[in-house]
Amino acid sequence: MLQSAALRRLFNVAGGLAVLLLLVPVKAELNPAAIMIQHSDQIKWVKNEKAGNANAILAGDPTKPGIYVELTRWYPGHMSRPHFHPNDRYIYVLSGTWWVGTGPVYDPDKTTPVPAGSYVTHYGKQIHWDGAKDTEVTLEIVGQGPATSTNAEQK
Repeated sequence: MLQSAALRRLFNVAGGLAVLLLLVPVKAELNPAAIMIQHSDQIKWVKNEKAGNANAILAGDPTKPGIYVELTRWYPGHMSRPHFHPNDRYIYVLSGTWWVGTGPVYDPDKTTPVPAGSYVTHYGKQIHWDGAKDTEVTLEIVGQGPATSTNAEQK
């Protein structure tokens, strides 16, 4: 009887260890031809102090033909002036509240708040402006290059 109680304890401990081993994450060896992972500390942000934002290109090249994916971080108190792009741009608000306006007359008081989790399409050749008011905003933008910007402000 003592042996069976000791044996049961041994199986309980072994079973518990087996469960713990299943919970330990194992790093898989991934084929770099199949997948690329960039952790947040590997993403290269380029600041544009004059515009009040920073950009990080995740895929493609916005200056060349083809699809691109970029992150844009607007700093508080900075907005673009009325402009347009030649192609549609698809934007997901990752964090903060983004403020958007349309038309050639710049008026930050006539913007619409777009909170985190929202999706926006900027249609090609349509005038808009956007940015951050009180908080930092991070956007993911997908578009078709070349991604030029044409000033369209009417004074």
